[in-house]
Amino acid sequence: MKSITIKGSKRESVGKKATKALRNAGQVPCVLYGGDAEPLHFTTEEISFQHLVYTPDVHTVVIELKSGEKYNAILQDIQFHPVTDAILHVDFYEIFDDKAISMEIPIHTVGVARGVKNGGVLRYNLRRLKVRGLPGALPDYIEADVTKLKIGQKLYVTAVESEDYKIQHPDNTVICQVRTSRNIVALDDDDEDDDDPQDVPSTETDDVAAVKE
Repeated sequence: MKSITIKGSKRESVGKKATKALRNAGQVPCVLYGGDAEPLHFTTEEISFQHLVYTPDVHTVVIELKSGEKYNAILQDIQFHPVTDAILHVDFYEIFDDKAISMEIPIHTVGVARGVKNGGVLRYNLRRLKVRGLPGALPDYIEADVTKLKIGQKLYVTAVESEDYKIQHPDNTVICQVRTSRNIVALDDDDEDDDDPQDVPSTETDDVAAVKE
């Protein structure tokens, strides 16, 4: 997974007055949790979050302090101003190469679904997948091949299982499905109805799925 570097400075004071002064100066108060030490309070410029927060991608973070310390972390929580949307506060969680972490990874679909070619519409149930694994093994995104999906079929999370991570969703969780569209074209019997359902791994028609779910 790609990493972004955020440079900051340790906070000498964590009171409300000091926090307000920092925000007025364009600084964002941050806290790093995790590890054996006490939470680390530091500040960084708001622009530091441009490529971490305002993007559909996910990243790990390298926190570099002026005092010389470096910490590997992930974004845990972020607070925005209710009116201006300015970043008010950010929490990070320290990570280690040998300790598994949980993250929500973006899902990228691959191919054009067969049912879409025949007039259906691909509907997404999930845009991100919560997985758990070692930081170095987690991907930037998870690919989901939808090519074989026919109208009425669903793609389940079991279709994107990997040795690199453990999926934190029930097996019957749907990633996406092909639904009927109003402008659907007439289908050839040989095109949609005669194929063996086993040709589409980890997918089911609506009727079969209803029995299991």
